[in-house]
Amino acid sequence: MPTVQEEPTTDTEVLARHQMSTYTRPPVLFERGRGSWLWDREDKRFLDFTSGIAVNALGHCDPEIVRAIADQAGRLSHASNLFHTEAASLLAGELCAASFADRAFFCNSGAEANEAAVKIARKHARAVHGPGKDEIVAFRGSFHGRTAAALSLTDREAYQAPFRPLVPGVAFAPFGDLEAAGSVIGPRTCAVFVEPVQGEGGVRVASPDFLRGLRELCDRHGALLVFDEVQCGLGRTGRLWAHQHSGVEPHLMTLAKALGGGLPLGAVLAAAEVAEVLQPGDHATTFGGGPVPCQAARVVLGRVAEPGFLAYVEAMGHLLRHRLGEIGGAGIVEVRGLGLMLGVELDRAVQPLVDRARDRGLLVLSAGPKVLRLLPPLNVLADEVDRALEVLAEVLRTGSGSC
Repeated sequence: MPTVQEEPTTDTEVLARHQMSTYTRPPVLFERGRGSWLWDREDKRFLDFTSGIAVNALGHCDPEIVRAIADQAGRLSHASNLFHTEAASLLAGELCAASFADRAFFCNSGAEANEAAVKIARKHARAVHGPGKDEIVAFRGSFHGRTAAALSLTDREAYQAPFRPLVPGVAFAPFGDLEAAGSVIGPRTCAVFVEPVQGEGGVRVASPDFLRGLRELCDRHGALLVFDEVQCGLGRTGRLWAHQHSGVEPHLMTLAKALGGGLPLGAVLAAAEVAEVLQPGDHATTFGGGPVPCQAARVVLGRVAEPGFLAYVEAMGHLLRHRLGEIGGAGIVEVRGLGLMLGVELDRAVQPLVDRARDRGLLVLSAGPKVLRLLPPLNVLADEVDRALEVLAEVLRTGSGSC
């Protein structure tokens, strides 16, 4: 018989005993959350400026999301994709009405969405142009996921090296360099994958000219432009979709994270002429588009798509930038990003600062060795922004000589 842990514990070794070591977790065990706050087993309160890595767009345990989940779970939790369900059908229509797209495919994560987008792009190229047009272009600093094809598009040597050989036919160009991109996008290119705002790559914003140029290159060579908005989409940048800052529309867009309101849900949105290449049997998922996460997603989409809500996100983003500017010095090299997706580049290693902020009750993220990433809930309050910046200012100033 397996050993059963009977007594509650916060001992890190005990907590990790039966989980594979794919994460380096701090010795904190969270038990509940509400709004922008989390509480651990010792009842210590933490201001969450990670949002579960941009997942909890409406904060923790939003009452409307909780009601939608409970109601749907009490009626129908799963029927499989062999059948229609109302929640998935309605969500697909709402996503298409709110975007460039005509069709949606639901899955469980951003990595799965990008896997599906790779398959769609390659089948589209074969159907329209014939065999041999199967190469994909991605960018330095990119992150598209950890599954096989998604990892092949992810510019992380440490992530890729242990798992080679990966999916072949991927070329990388410098992010933001249109001339360099033009040198690798050609007749054999079937798709170009790009994040309008790179998240893991340091919160780097693609310029409108860069995205516009990529669309022109794709159109010239018969390739599909794929926007990965897994992290930057759904209101995070102050627009519903991050690419709306540029006025450029993709052929495909991948979503996840905030979409499910805390439950696993990803999506690929596509124009009709692209989506129609997929036929029954070409792709599938057992759990994607389940009724429960789709009902949660309908709440998220309905809320964040409101113009007043997006204006609030933009206003809180300006406030956060302003407060960062007031810190002054303290090793800040640059603040970049859009809306409530900000990166603070420092002149030193960021992980010790992340650890010290957590000790003081503030949760923040890194985005590379020297970039602090701030992803608060989109409905964060002004006084919560003030509190977070008080902690950051203290951490930055006291740590300037020791990191």
